[in-house]
Amino acid sequence: MRVIILKNKEEIGKWSAYYIARKILQFKPTAERPYVIGLPTGSTPLETYKELINLYNEGILSFENVVSFNMDEYVGLSPTHKQSYRYFMEENFFKHIDIKTENTNVLDGLAEDLKKEAEEYEAKIKAAGGIRLFLGGVGEDGHIAFNEPGSSLSSRTRDKELTYDTILANSRFFDNDVEKVPKYALTVGVGTLMDSDEVLIMANGYNKSRAVYHGVEGGVNHLWTISALQLHRRAILITDEQSVSDIKLKTYRYFKEIEMVNLDLAKVKEDLLAIK
Repeated sequence: MRVIILKNKEEIGKWSAYYIARKILQFKPTAERPYVIGLPTGSTPLETYKELINLYNEGILSFENVVSFNMDEYVGLSPTHKQSYRYFMEENFFKHIDIKTENTNVLDGLAEDLKKEAEEYEAKIKAAGGIRLFLGGVGEDGHIAFNEPGSSLSSRTRDKELTYDTILANSRFFDNDVEKVPKYALTVGVGTLMDSDEVLIMANGYNKSRAVYHGVEGGVNHLWTISALQLHRRAILITDEQSVSDIKLKTYRYFKEIEMVNLDLAKVKEDLLAIK
């Protein structure tokens, strides 16, 4: 696993966006052979989406032949609900780029048969050729998507009852009223995530430091979903200085040294432009 340690969330956003853009450009997607990417919601990826939009506006990157699959969706919220993840994606990313609506996939929180919806989502991912790169964030307790502590590390897309801690954390989006927060969600599984060719997880802030510790130095444990990254063949954890405050100094120095040539954002973008 690679660990990229940057200064702040803005740098995390740029580095991750440049990495994604490079992968898409190198892949040279077509309508018959699209680039398939997994996407998250929440505050963590906002800087990434902002920079990807900039790259699109600069004429560097197109999403015309990109297919996306989102990680999760609340059960009971319509796509037009302002707190639904479909609405989030439209407002913060999709409507600002040239991705085709029919190529954007978000789980249906209003599906009558949630099990069927989950199974069909897995089948659709498989039919698309699998996910090339899955982008995500991580929660304070190490959860990725809605795979909270105790989730099976081989789980697939399914419906999940949310823990009180998650409901409380998400209440800030619902007028700080826990009663307004949906109690269930549809989510890709840890196994779904691990099936992707690459996984790119972002973490910033002191409140994520314990999760980062378990992801990098702790043992693989179902109580810390992030620890499953240690088993992935091509996983990258992108952090800021605050979120690595709990790892050992020698571990910190090791990753800073081996990734030194990859931390210069100007150089990373220059390399991206060379591909274009």
